[in-house]
Amino acid sequence: MKHARVLFNGSALDVTVEADGQLKSKTDGQLINEADVTWLCPVEAPGTIFALGLNYADHAAELAFEPPKEPLVFLKGANTLTGHKQNAYRPDNIEFQHYECELVAVIGKEGKNISREDAMDYISGYTVCNDFAIRDYLENYYRPNLRVKSRDSLCPIGPWLIDKEDVGDITNLKLTTHVNGELTQEGTTADIIFDLPFLVEYLSKIMTLKPGDMIATGTPKGLKDMQPGDTVVCEIEKVGALVTHIVSEQTFYGDKY
Repeated sequence: MKHARVLFNGSALDVTVEADGQLKSKTDGQLINEADVTWLCPVEAPGTIFALGLNYADHAAELAFEPPKEPLVFLKGANTLTGHKQNAYRPDNIEFQHYECELVAVIGKEGKNISREDAMDYISGYTVCNDFAIRDYLENYYRPNLRVKSRDSLCPIGPWLIDKEDVGDITNLKLTTHVNGELTQEGTTADIIFDLPFLVEYLSKIMTLKPGDMIATGTPKGLKDMQPGDTVVCEIEKVGALVTHIVSEQTFYGDKY
């Protein structure tokens, strides 16, 4: 089943996505047209957001980096999250901002020191994120800093959270990114270096994983600079297609600019 959170008539609402694409309220069963909602992050209470650097072998090769010997993990704040079909901004006075289409696993129950064999029992479902990066400020992939990865709106996520059982095997899912209709990124999860069971085991040895925590599993090769006016579509086979509109910093912040 596909689960989503939307803003409808001024209130946040939990919905399921029906086979015909209509949204159905989990509260009263009301059917809602997509055109009448604003999409929100599909995880109601986002916890820790774990992000992986250089976790695809082809992306590491593209950037002329040696593949890491252990996971390159950094944390992101909930301020970075926004929903499907929402705006993300390009900061002023930068040279290069690129997308990163990523499969996200959402933790469904609390766990510590989880074994690889039991790891998938702790996953509730999957969604898509676009973990934008500002390359101007990237010291190196071992030290992604605040200006690169933690700005408001620069981790769109969604459209929905789809149950683990409905996705099934995630070891060879196709990922693509289109910018204004042009295919600019293509890969497969078969190229992941540290797979999800390994990551759950690894992370849970360091800290307790809790419901709402998310693991963004990295991105394949394929880079393109983003500009205001661009529309970016990150799609993962069997999971969903996430649409994001790029605007200027001034447009995004308005009177707070």
